[in-house]
Amino acid sequence: MSREFRKDIKGRGASSNFSNRYDSLTYEPTEEDFDNYQEEEKPLLRTEILKDSSRTIISQNKSPDIGFTYSINSYRGCEHGCSYCYARPSHEYLGHSPGLDFESKIYVKEEGPQLLREALMKPSWKGDVIMMSGITDCYQPLERKMQLTRGCLQVLAEFKNPASLITKNALITRDLDIFTDMAKYDGILIYISVTSLNADLAAKLEPRTSRPEARLKAIETLAAAGIPVGVNVAPCIPGLTDHEMPMILKRAKEAGAKFAGYTPLRLPSTVLPIFSEWLEVHEPLKKDKVLNAVKDIRGGRLNDPNFGSRMRGEGARADHLEQMFEIYCRKWSLNKEEFHLSSASFKRPTNQLSFDID
Repeated sequence: MSREFRKDIKGRGASSNFSNRYDSLTYEPTEEDFDNYQEEEKPLLRTEILKDSSRTIISQNKSPDIGFTYSINSYRGCEHGCSYCYARPSHEYLGHSPGLDFESKIYVKEEGPQLLREALMKPSWKGDVIMMSGITDCYQPLERKMQLTRGCLQVLAEFKNPASLITKNALITRDLDIFTDMAKYDGILIYISVTSLNADLAAKLEPRTSRPEARLKAIETLAAAGIPVGVNVAPCIPGLTDHEMPMILKRAKEAGAKFAGYTPLRLPSTVLPIFSEWLEVHEPLKKDKVLNAVKDIRGGRLNDPNFGSRMRGEGARADHLEQMFEIYCRKWSLNKEEFHLSSASFKRPTNQLSFDID
């Protein structure tokens, strides 16, 4: 894999731009290149905002082991910069690297709310549940400025169309007013992802996300407002963060979480070399331990692409993770209540005025 000669880059998860696997020409740096490279020669990597000209916004999922059918993503690429992000390879289809490009070249669907309105107005749409953040985080840093997620939520609330969200960013509490309205007709369900409670580790692993305590505070704020909210221990990284699962579940419960989920680390295609490089840069003494632990839950491989097992893993170590999750969910009384999203209130508005984002 060709890559730029970079090490730890402040505010970024990847350390280099691995070549796009679809490029016909690549350059492989030599040892002399690395010896001659000076970090100070590199300018600060700033985020570039690009326009996504897609004319549709609702995507349909056909993977049998993912628990939603429809999703919307107002952003492609994600500034959060999580080194393990399974969505990184999607940037290759846009002609970019899954490395630094993924977290610094962000495509935005500026007309996302209007495109969503048009989709919900179609007679064929029946008010099905829509997942937000099916690929990239809908509350990544750009959302503070762009407000595309808020605009889409306003459309969903207007139509009383149910939605579920998952995020690592405490910015989600900004939209409490919309969630409160949607909760009245069982129209909202929220997961906050917590990978680690170690703030220093989280800062390296997920550089532009909210820190762990801020995420727990977000759970507390949402729960206090009566919003169904849970915690997602994801990804659970064997050999690095898996030991934290019991305490994450406990702290989330204390904050007000009602339900929980978890997903072991997945390293599909070009995510593997990016995460492996992250280990080299940030946790070199744990690299072999972590990768061997991943193999333990992936049938001796570093990635399992098979439906079903890819989301839970297999083998003794994967069984242990599942048992630990179930034991501590019972201990902390998580997943005891069932929460259902309802399309019963879905209704197209009769007044089709133009839509404006607050």
